[in-house]
Amino acid sequence: MKTIRVNDIDVRYRVEGSGPWVTLSHSLTCDLTMWDEIAVSLASTFTVLRYDTRGHGGTTAPGGAYSFEQLSADVTGLLDALNIERTHFVGLSMGGMIGQHLALRAPERLDTLVIASSTSRIPPEASPLWDERLAIARAQGCAGLVEGTLGRWFTPEFRAAQPATMRRIGKLIAATPVAGYAGCVAAIRGLDITARIGAIRAPTLVVAGAQDPGTPPAMSEVIASSIPGARLEVIPSASHLSCIEQPEIFRRLVADFLKG
Repeated sequence: MKTIRVNDIDVRYRVEGSGPWVTLSHSLTCDLTMWDEIAVSLASTFTVLRYDTRGHGGTTAPGGAYSFEQLSADVTGLLDALNIERTHFVGLSMGGMIGQHLALRAPERLDTLVIASSTSRIPPEASPLWDERLAIARAQGCAGLVEGTLGRWFTPEFRAAQPATMRRIGKLIAATPVAGYAGCVAAIRGLDITARIGAIRAPTLVVAGAQDPGTPPAMSEVIASSIPGARLEVIPSASHLSCIEQPEIFRRLVADFLKG
């Protein structure tokens, strides 16, 4: 892994493989290692770039609220710094939100767009949930969010069968800087771009986990129906982190779409 200066922060990233560029963007309270299985499989066909979002992993975590304009500008800044003119873009959850903004602000940089386990709007009634999570993070650190987050991110069956994976992802959640968590939450809770995403012209695949309580398939249906020509795929027996719970299905859907 390496770091590079982008927009006055140090961004940690990793490049592997060969072929056309594909950029992977992770969820809130994860880092680029969330993509380990998917990156390895894609690297046989693509040059895979994955990075830690502002406030996460090895990337700087400034204080204060972040915005999706800022988070998507970090991506274009990273592409510029690495001399990447165009890329496929795969974003999950917060990464999918970044992808939508990126497709709107810099359409000339994207070959295709994959939006997984994401949404184009956070309803106002979700605000108390975010207040509660922020209060826990500020009182206990992000370690206080581990159990609740794992319960939303994975089906009970997968959690019971994969204790090592739960420990690995739990460590990522716990290690997230509170400043980075709070900064990204400020961007997420204000998300409302459903009316704008009809302007996205990149070929788009939308992926949902059939058992995802946080961003249920109905939210993906809204995205897919709003972006011209977008295709929706729902992965069975998967919750939020479908790339980890059903990696083979996720990899096949994404690889076939990018190649097509």
